[in-house]
Amino acid sequence: MSMSDPISDMLTRIRNGVMAGLSQVAMPSSKIKTEIARILKDEGFIESFEVAEEQQTGFKVLRVKIKYVGEHRERRSVISGIERVSKPGRRIYTKKQDIPWVLSGIGIAILSTPKGVMSGQRARKMGVGGEILCKVW
Repeated sequence: MSMSDPISDMLTRIRNGVMAGLSQVAMPSSKIKTEIARILKDEGFIESFEVAEEQQTGFKVLRVKIKYVGEHRERRSVISGIERVSKPGRRIYTKKQDIPWVLSGIGIAILSTPKGVMSGQRARKMGVGGEILCKVW
C-alpha cells in the first residue's frame, strides 16, 4: 500500500510514541525523514536515530530514540508538540524574511530549501526561504 504523506506519518509515529511513553519508534526510512531526524537530534528534541536494514524484508528502517527529562515517575518528553504545516494538498512556502518563529524561539520550524533541509533559524542565517515542513516545540 502506498502512503500519500510519509512525513506526516513520521510525525504521527513520533507523537504517538511520546504519548504512549515509548523509548523508541520505528518507521520506513527515506532521505528526507533521515534529515528531519538529524535536525531533531541537533536541536535536542530526540536522543538519537539510526538507519538499519530489516532482516526479513531488506527494507531500510529509521529508528528514533525519544528524549525524556526527569525521574522515572515524573519523566516527560522534550517534545511537547509536533505539527505538520505543508501538506500534499496544500503546500506552504515562505520567504526568508517571513520564516515563522515557533513559540517565540522555544520551538523550531523545519524547512525544505534549495540548499537542503534545515531549521528555520539556520535558513534565516543563510538567507534562504522554502517549504515549511513542520513545527516542533
